[in-house]
Amino acid sequence: MTHPNILIVMVDQLNGTLFPDGPADWLHAPHLKRLAARSVRFAKSYTASPLCAPARASFMSGQLPSRTGVYDNAAEFASSIPTYAHHLRRAGYQTCLSGKMHFVGPDQLHGFEQRLTTDIYPADFGWTPDYRKPGERIDWWYHNMGSVTGAGVAEITNQMEYDDEVAFAAEQKLYDLARGGDARPWCLTVSFTHPHDPYVARRKYWDLYADCAHLQPEVAALPYAEHDPHAQRIFDANDWRNFDITADDIARSRRAYFANISYLDDKIGSILDVLERTRQAAIVVFVSDHGDMLGERGLWFKMNFYEGSARVPLMIAAPGIAPGLILDPVSTIDLCPTLCDLAGVSMAEVMPWTDGESLVPLAHGRPRTSPVAMEYAAEASITPLVGLRQGRWKYTNCAADPEQLFDLDADPQEMTNLADDGAYAKTLEHFRLLAATRWDLEGFDAAVRESQARRWVVYESLRNGAYYPWDFQPLRAASERFMRNHMDLNVLEENQRYPRGE
Repeated sequence: MTHPNILIVMVDQLNGTLFPDGPADWLHAPHLKRLAARSVRFAKSYTASPLCAPARASFMSGQLPSRTGVYDNAAEFASSIPTYAHHLRRAGYQTCLSGKMHFVGPDQLHGFEQRLTTDIYPADFGWTPDYRKPGERIDWWYHNMGSVTGAGVAEITNQMEYDDEVAFAAEQKLYDLARGGDARPWCLTVSFTHPHDPYVARRKYWDLYADCAHLQPEVAALPYAEHDPHAQRIFDANDWRNFDITADDIARSRRAYFANISYLDDKIGSILDVLERTRQAAIVVFVSDHGDMLGERGLWFKMNFYEGSARVPLMIAAPGIAPGLILDPVSTIDLCPTLCDLAGVSMAEVMPWTDGESLVPLAHGRPRTSPVAMEYAAEASITPLVGLRQGRWKYTNCAADPEQLFDLDADPQEMTNLADDGAYAKTLEHFRLLAATRWDLEGFDAAVRESQARRWVVYESLRNGAYYPWDFQPLRAASERFMRNHMDLNVLEENQRYPRGE
């Protein structure tokens, strides 16, 4: 079998409700709309965990955080866990990453043969939460509402600088792949940090949304007392009491967020253009790690199982899969087995320990009956939260909080918790049994606490004395670039030209 090339484009914190069938009509995203037209679109795709590092480790491995041990943004991703990069590389692929994957620990590759950029976030244990200190804010790294009150326009930011580099490196890699110096099939993952807050955008994209009709949330901010206990903890973690959030702050934040979707659309369009101009055929996957509440109910960022936070866009353009819309709930943990399925690569040796399932049968019309599972055990939690999405229902459970049951068909804004309504007792019991079969919440909590305690000891010790960072250091051998005297100029010029002879 010929293994197809694969291009994976990942973005950060992109709300899946904005992609009901590809990008919403009012979004200025022409390149993503063209990609959607040739893709199978999964309208109800969910993150494995609504936080960066746990979501990404799960996406790459096909395993939930309770299996990977990546509970939060400072939990080590173990080198022994196979990722799609390992599976494909083992089968003969060259694997490359440009951009963010938020790997924590000394292994900064996790199956990638080459990494073109460093990460935007730290690789050590410094962002470890602590269940032993419920309610404690760690101000120097916890989110706060300054991202909302500070929303606006800038021509360069930390994140723009990063994503500009990610896109440039990816395009240069595609040119390099086209030159044919390596005959192996390739898998290139391009991972951006936008539209993740802070909500700051370049003027050219900001101006696209001057007359946008979507600058206020559909559900206005609820009083603190009316939120569920976990949402209240998120407010506390975000230091909301020290900020006065106005309607203008909300509008500017959402406007910048939408503008950054258009910024990303330009970046992705340029990458797809290079792919087309260099005549390279490839499967294209577009996905986000998690979403952003964008002020719905007064909540921002992620860290919960509400639709804005947990639902993500997912589109796959692949030969043999007809474009179309799929409404069955699916998960980002399904992507690892899906990629392997599309590439003809077996995961049989590890499938008993994999939580995801291939989406190829679903894309070919076979219905899916298994529920989608989610977990969260990071900042703003005091014990793990778990969730199940099946059919029209979403169920959440946490040892510290009341259960939640939502009928998303009748109540897409998740305003009415049916868990205490006797009319839904059978449905609630169905999900209780599913959850009890899947999770040991007491054991899950104990594992998280042990992990946190160990990491606090290690982090504090490694910060005492000489410090050796784990952050990935991209190195480029200057003596192997462009023209050097150990090279034949004629051969070099011929080999570095693509296409040749035109």
